[in-house]
Amino acid sequence: MAEKRRAGVVIMSDSKSAAADGDQEFLSQAGVSALLRGALLKLLESRPEDPVGFLAEHFGHLSSEADDGGAEHQSVSRALWHLSLAHHSQRSAFNNNVRVAYELLTQGVPCRVSGGGGVRGRLYSEMLRCLCSEGGLSGSTAAPLLRRIQSHDYEAVPFELFRQGVLTCAVFADYIRKSQCLYAAVASAPDRPAERTLCQAVLSTLREALETADGTDVARYLEASAKISPAKVAQAMAEVHPRAQLQDGPTMDAQEFEDAAAALFIARVRIVT
Repeated sequence: MAEKRRAGVVIMSDSKSAAADGDQEFLSQAGVSALLRGALLKLLESRPEDPVGFLAEHFGHLSSEADDGGAEHQSVSRALWHLSLAHHSQRSAFNNNVRVAYELLTQGVPCRVSGGGGVRGRLYSEMLRCLCSEGGLSGSTAAPLLRRIQSHDYEAVPFELFRQGVLTCAVFADYIRKSQCLYAAVASAPDRPAERTLCQAVLSTLREALETADGTDVARYLEASAKISPAKVAQAMAEVHPRAQLQDGPTMDAQEFEDAAAALFIARVRIVT
């Protein structure tokens, strides 16, 4: 009997221990432990006359911040939807949709930033990242461009800067797709990288086309690159480099070519300061 009672005690002890571990794991995963620890540290730092009231105000402030985050996400999603309704080549409709998106981001969330009215820098930068992603750009391809045109969190972005940033991302996405077509045209086979000299010749042609474009309108860069026919480029380069030679020289893979083409475009984008 004693052994059974001892066994029962052990079993009950293990059960309680498991329950305590489960409770602790739940609090940790939910972030409650860190939340309470932070609140208590704030309380000790401030040592207010009304500790309970202080904690109530502290948690109310955290809840308000969480609500603002949800509102921001919803505003960005709605703005992106409007921007998707017209291609940037449909300039009038595109500009109208940009205006709607701008008003959604300025009215949907209170703006408490320096520089007066405008879209919060954080919302603007987040929307540009989403535009690049939805345009099919990888994070590594879009990152150098975003570093040039995004704003600081505390800044207010006026409409014209907002419009130019949106247009730049839309044009850049189309430009990268164009460069991918150029690479496909000069590659000897879909499963093999293209010959490096051939790629460098195409990139040189692309650079010359961009240099002739009007730098005041970023869409001109896309128009300039569109004038390069992949078939003509491939034919001209094949005449210079016979196929027997193409198979033996150094190569350039698609990602390296894309990065080089992207750098040509990005170098002509004005940095936001």
